[in-house]
Amino acid sequence: MGFKVMGVTAGRKNSNCEILTKEALLACQELGAEITMINLKDYNLLDCTGCTSCTMGMSMGKNTGCALKNQDDKQKIMDVMLNQDAVIFSAPTYALMPSSLFLKFMHRNLAYESAFLTKIGAIEPRDRVGALIAVGGSTRSWQSMAMECMQVTTVTNSFKVVDMYMATQVPAPAQVLLYEEKLARAREIGQNVMKALNTPPAERKWLGDPDAGWCPNCHSNCLCLGEPQWGGLQYPIECAVCGAGGDLVKTDDGKWKFVIAENGLERDRTTEEGRGVHCDEIADVQGGFFMDPEKQRIVAERAEKYKKITFKGI
Repeated sequence: MGFKVMGVTAGRKNSNCEILTKEALLACQELGAEITMINLKDYNLLDCTGCTSCTMGMSMGKNTGCALKNQDDKQKIMDVMLNQDAVIFSAPTYALMPSSLFLKFMHRNLAYESAFLTKIGAIEPRDRVGALIAVGGSTRSWQSMAMECMQVTTVTNSFKVVDMYMATQVPAPAQVLLYEEKLARAREIGQNVMKALNTPPAERKWLGDPDAGWCPNCHSNCLCLGEPQWGGLQYPIECAVCGAGGDLVKTDDGKWKFVIAENGLERDRTTEEGRGVHCDEIADVQGGFFMDPEKQRIVAERAEKYKKITFKGI
């Protein structure tokens, strides 16, 4: 049986995101994959309400699922998406980041956290491959957080991103069809997905531009100053996407590069082991609150002040 590859796009119908996704999927199909594709615009998707039902369940070691799972189409999509061997995600960029529709869908993935569900035996471990396509009307300077935001939303479900592509300066509908090189790059995305699928999971690696991004672990372009993490772990510099820790080092040619510390991948968010530490943090911080009646009493008492405060609305 062939591999199952899915396309998930948040772009306009019959426009740039859909076209590039289809081009990538055609390459997968030609190499023997069974293809599924959806456009999120065709589905009813609710915003996360912040009810914390899923994380409260995690705090107690229970799979409570999403409180909205019977109210919209998220569960229906996840039932298919999590049973794919690979998913190619695409989203438009309107102001630095991927569209709100894409983020609305992906931020609900916390209720389906693979590290937690695997840890409690609710699902079997699965090695998933991922690839990303971002589309925007300007240069990278106006899409500067698109790939990073998209990539970090895939880690929750253990997608190993093997390639990602940013199509720039195509603001008009279907304008990407003017550029054969952009279509060819999308096909390469599909080919790299299939190459990864035909490689043993332990040997799968990044197949995009080897020099892409600052981070040698996830190839993101986003680094930040390190701050103390849960349990006291701290690095001088961190990758804001995968959490790799290390420092900036000047090379012999006078340039700077990000070098990951010996223990810098202890909390690598792209691995279930790394995210498992975060599950422990949730259990400690949130579970500690809900299991402490005195803390709950203090919060309830102090919250009364803010319940009584009202300001003029519009």
